[in-house]
Amino acid sequence: MYTGATTVVRTVYGNSNGLEVKVGMHQGSALSPLLFVIVIEALSREYRVTLPWELLHADDLVVIAETKDDLIKTLNEWKDNMDNKGMKVNMNKTKVENGSNTGCCKTAM
Repeated sequence: MYTGATTVVRTVYGNSNGLEVKVGMHQGSALSPLLFVIVIEALSREYRVTLPWELLHADDLVVIAETKDDLIKTLNEWKDNMDNKGMKVNMNKTKVENGSNTGCCKTAM
């Protein structure tokens, strides 16, 4: 999305040399969150199911499933579809929680 983008690290001693940004969204622009939501909405439209099973909020995804196997299947589908479109799901930030009464599972990325 940002070809040739660079950034610097600002410290009390001054700025570092420029670093090339190869992955991620530019954090300084007010338009970045909106652009991200527009892109994710368009990329996920063809395989996304309806509320309340999958909720998108900013750069987070919440998936609700009735069983752990269904949850894993849905997460893998999201990951594979995003990978195929050049986006990455950070599985290291994935959390699984069990519902109290229903036994459902959810995850936030």
